[in-house]
Amino acid sequence: MSQYLVTGTAGFIAARVADVLLDDGHSVVGVDNLNDAYDVRIKHWRLNRLIGRAGFTFHELDISDRNAVAGLAGKHAGFDAVINLAARAGVRQSVENPWVYYESNVMGTLNLLELARHQGIPKFVIASTSSIYGANPPLPTTETCDSNYPLQPYAASKKAAEVLCYTYHALYQIDVSVVRYFTVYGPAGRPDLAIFRFVQWVSEGRPVRVFGDGEASRGFTYIDDIARGTIQALKPLGYEIINLGGHETITVNQLVVLVEELVGKKAQVVHGPANPAEMLANWANVEKAGLILGWEPQVGLREGIGRLVAWYNQERAWASQINTD
Repeated sequence: MSQYLVTGTAGFIAARVADVLLDDGHSVVGVDNLNDAYDVRIKHWRLNRLIGRAGFTFHELDISDRNAVAGLAGKHAGFDAVINLAARAGVRQSVENPWVYYESNVMGTLNLLELARHQGIPKFVIASTSSIYGANPPLPTTETCDSNYPLQPYAASKKAAEVLCYTYHALYQIDVSVVRYFTVYGPAGRPDLAIFRFVQWVSEGRPVRVFGDGEASRGFTYIDDIARGTIQALKPLGYEIINLGGHETITVNQLVVLVEELVGKKAQVVHGPANPAEMLANWANVEKAGLILGWEPQVGLREGIGRLVAWYNQERAWASQINTD
């Protein structure tokens, strides 16, 4: 079995990736700085489900801290891969504080690439974003579409991280898979994203805030499918960029109706101004993931949101208090 360094293990996707790797008998060294980019209670909930599991070790550290990352080499030997899922995410917040995005997403990636170079770690998987495709990409969007015009510092920082990874592949032959995530949802998801917010707001009778006219559309993919695709990207590929997710599209207005049906309550919708940093639509072409990874999504949107609603109801005592503003 293999040993993997998984960064951002208190995060939504990384926690599930670590969970699946442990289920498969691998060892996982997890790192996270447990920042307050969103309500830390949900981060602790995810992390506590991993701590104590056989094969899991956790270090609280910031990947933008060069010495802390380098120090991992003295504590653990023989990583088979780095899976870098730690990042400051979020479109609107990056406009307000771009510096922290570059510290985590660019400097953090550089520090991990240096660790891989000096320790001879052969494989590097990094999470990127569909936001990299800019304002009006062709739909469904392929990996060859223009990614040189990101609309916000978040997407720009992920583009910079991708380019750094290519440089280290070219110079030091590190095998790199860049997985560009589209919108991911599921139990214990990010509370700053629409589906978690809508489930909470409708369940608790709070106003459902919609930016713009609600006709913006997103492609969604369930967390288990994303975790599986990320793990499949560990195979040797040289250097490849691969879309993961976003296969099933729905407008925001349609999403509200679906959440109403699954929660069993009517939403109180309040419209606000559209955000210029937001893409109007995203929809992934995932043919490449199928071709080179053998990946295809398995959980449909209605089933996946139903699982999220069931999780929310089970954890409602505290999940209803999670800050979604």
